Amino acid sequence: MVLTFVGLGLWEESDISMKGIEAVMKADKIYAEFYTSKMSCDVVDLEKFFKKEINILSRSDLEEGSRKIVEEARERDVVILVPGDPMVATTHSAIVLEAIKMGVEVGIIHNASIVSAVCGLTGLHNYRFGKSATVSWHPSRVPVDVIFQNRSIDAHSLLFLDLHPPMSIEEAIGRLVEIDDEIADLYAVGIARAGSREATVRCDRAEKLRKFDFGDTPHTLIFLAKTLHFMEYECLKVLANAPEELEKAVR
Repeated sequence: MVLTFVGLGLWEESDISMKGIEAVMKADKIYAEFYTSKMSCDVVDLEKFFKKEINILSRSDLEEGSRKIVEEARERDVVILVPGDPMVATTHSAIVLEAIKMGVEVGIIHNASIVSAVCGLTGLHNYRFGKSATVSWHPSRVPVDVIFQNRSIDAHSLLFLDLHPPMSIEEAIGRLVEIDDEIADLYAVGIARAGSREATVRCDRAEKLRKFDFGDTPHTLIFLAKTLHFMEYECLKVLANAPEELEKAVR
């Protein structure tokens, strides 16, 4: 018996891998969680796609109630469907450790996540990213501190935006500027609906991005390092309509 985490990918039910489909088809019990990330599809879409019953997990099910799921996997093949890649969220890593300690076999089927997708969408180099952070509805200066810490080592900052309810780029920048108005003048990249055919990517100073209409969520925000590789700049011009003045950051 196996507890298998299956990544659903970025946007819709068809983003799942063939390995993921095989795991779902063989499973005795299927769960799905949409707390750690969002997609365009919901549990109804997934049930139609797989033609199998799917049970929704809440945050408490994943945290306080995880032992129940692990115990279930002692007797049956259990799959947990997760938007993006299943191991990006630390909650899922904790369940993996719990299962292994209890002698339950664990399988992980990876998929694309926003962490990897931002490089393709923007042309920014993966090795140039520093620590990431979340801009939440609960007031916190942590994301601001992360931006400046990363800039001190010339690294980009990937910011996840709160999903409960979904936060827009305009709202996120507004909250950051309230904490430190220096943020408004920094260059950033806004990304909306990554993985969809209608993805939007835009680069400019944060204050200008705040006024740009990115459309529907989910949104993601990147604050740029102090300097750019020349290829990063060229990609941002083509992929994100970056302003010509950003060329001054190329080193």
